[in-house]
Amino acid sequence: MNEEVNTLFLQANTCLDNEDFSESIKFYDLILKIDSNNILALIDKGTTLQILGRIKLAIRCFDKALEISPHNIDALINKGSALHLDEKYLNAIDCYDAALKIDKKCSMALAYKGLSLGELGNLNEAIDYFKRALSVDRYCTLAQISKETAQNLLNSSSPKFKKL
Repeated sequence: MNEEVNTLFLQANTCLDNEDFSESIKFYDLILKIDSNNILALIDKGTTLQILGRIKLAIRCFDKALEISPHNIDALINKGSALHLDEKYLNAIDCYDAALKIDKKCSMALAYKGLSLGELGNLNEAIDYFKRALSVDRYCTLAQISKETAQNLLNSSSPKFKKL
């Protein structure tokens, strides 16, 4: 990576640290003007757009990254996460499954798949995925918290508890 790109990444990270997400997008755009195929910039820009609630634009960034590198696990998981936020749970699961074909022990893909399954009402299957994620990474906070939540929902007889 050239020095100018490194400097722009540092500036983008400073903006992120200061929660100035809109400004960080400008730095990612500058990086992408220099190197339109910079996967890290595409993924980071997509993640930042997701934070800003601009889900469709985020998905476009992840798609562009996947065009360049179809087996990029980070792009697949992030795209799945964005689709999940857009309540497209089955599409999100497709992304997690693609990531799991590449690395069957990817704890984040397992945990996120569990979240989407939970949103679809498949709590038992969701719990199984959270357990699988924890068997790979016992410190996976997402899986720990989600497993407890899903278990509580499963044990609850109250109809007001429908989503994770």
